[in-house]
Amino acid sequence: MEAARRMEMKPVQALDLWRGAIVESVRRDAPDLSARQMAVLLTIYLSPPPHTVRGLAATLNVSKPAITRALDRLSEYGLLKRKVDDADRRSVLVQRTVKGSVFLREFGDIIVGAADGNAA
Repeated sequence: MEAARRMEMKPVQALDLWRGAIVESVRRDAPDLSARQMAVLLTIYLSPPPHTVRGLAATLNVSKPAITRALDRLSEYGLLKRKVDDADRRSVLVQRTVKGSVFLREFGDIIVGAADGNAA
């Protein structure tokens, strides 16, 4: 992390920032994601593809059924989609969606607002 971008804060300040962002997030008309769902979504959007259930399970160190449940919910919200891998029809790729990109951009804005003291 670049020194100019690094923000020094104490754990209680970090928790208060997270609280501010979460409070603002639940006030909006947007999906209320669990921590696991958010971790899966952020991993898909912030790390390079391709993404598979097996790869996500390994990256996050959780079971494949837990990843599948998170993907089911995120798919229902339209935040990602699944596609059969043309190269290996046994494998399913997890892909980003425009709706998911918008959701995370807005969530990022919420975090920035909380850091600036504009949320909660």
